[in-house]
Amino acid sequence: MKNRIFHWEGTDSQGTRLSGEVSEASAMLARVRLRSQGVRSLRVRRKPRPLFNTRRRVSPRDIALFTRQMAIMVKAGVPLLQALGSVGECFGRSAMSGLVQEIRQEIAGGNSFSGALQKWPEHFDGVYCNLVVAGEQSGTLDVLMDTLAVYKERGELLKGRVRRAMVYPLAVIVMALLVSLLLLIEVVPQFEAVFADFGAQLPAFTLFIVGLSDGLRQSGYLVLAIFILSGFIYGYLHGHVTSVRHMQERFSLKVPVLGAILRKVAVARYARTLATTFAAGVPLVEALVSVAGATGNVVFRNAVDGVRADVTSGQQLHWAMRRVGVFPGMMVQMVAIGEEAGALDEMLDRAAGIYESEVDNTVDNLTTLMEPAIMAVLGILVGGLIIAMYLPIFQLGNVIG
Repeated sequence: MKNRIFHWEGTDSQGTRLSGEVSEASAMLARVRLRSQGVRSLRVRRKPRPLFNTRRRVSPRDIALFTRQMAIMVKAGVPLLQALGSVGECFGRSAMSGLVQEIRQEIAGGNSFSGALQKWPEHFDGVYCNLVVAGEQSGTLDVLMDTLAVYKERGELLKGRVRRAMVYPLAVIVMALLVSLLLLIEVVPQFEAVFADFGAQLPAFTLFIVGLSDGLRQSGYLVLAIFILSGFIYGYLHGHVTSVRHMQERFSLKVPVLGAILRKVAVARYARTLATTFAAGVPLVEALVSVAGATGNVVFRNAVDGVRADVTSGQQLHWAMRRVGVFPGMMVQMVAIGEEAGALDEMLDRAAGIYESEVDNTVDNLTTLMEPAIMAVLGILVGGLIIAMYLPIFQLGNVIG
């Protein structure tokens, strides 16, 4: 259950009145926690959310930066509470600063670092918490925090490259559509008034554009409202209905070019996450539980669950990966070599590097190829409108004659 902020009022053992805020999943758990701290709670109520929340949400980039800063602090020998206080101040008054302070309160209340992180699974997944647990148990928290920082930074770098490859063409196409709408709504009607004075039959293409302009002016707001409503409905269903999200993830793997990139991204995440957790001493079966969610796609998530079931029954990892049928042959061969040589984490790390490089090259090539394609789309949209408007001018001589 997600933690909430509760405002409390109470007294200590001497009867002194106290007040403050505590983060817990329910009011009852908040009272239990206050009692364990020697506070007799008189009133505990959930802190209301502001009507307009102007604070930016905690992003994966914030988590990556937090991990790097904590790795530096822990490696320098700074006590955990002091390190969290310093890191929280670095984020100013952002949502991340509030999250860090809540983690600090958890630890001050007697919880472990990993136990505190596990209260926010939406920000700290199984991989993150398992590595912190391994670091606390082995006394190598500084080393594993640095490993986590590298893992998070590489993951954000990979996502950023894919995002740039998708955002650039979409942004240009959206701008082209906006320019086309402006021409259809504002410019075409001016030409239409001029064409009416000609008294000549307009070309079919021009009639089509004029009709499209009239339709947009009459029903444009309705079309816009439908698009906006459809976007809200899709966003809600994608966020709240698992089957819709899974359907979208399956479909994305079948899209030409984009599907190939997403497959390589999922394979790279699988290899990088498994290499990181396995190298930290997390048992393979337990590591696969965390890896399944890190792939970011239901097809690979189900495949990793199948791999884990086979490994649990005693099968080798490479055999299980080959059986599910979603991992590339080269990846399976590298895992087989790693198992035979007793260097599975090293081979997985190399495989992750190979597929991350392939994603980089594919994205770079796609960006290069997209530029002329985008120019063609712009030419068709904007140039087509201009041609449609000037076609009747070529008949003006015949009308005058």
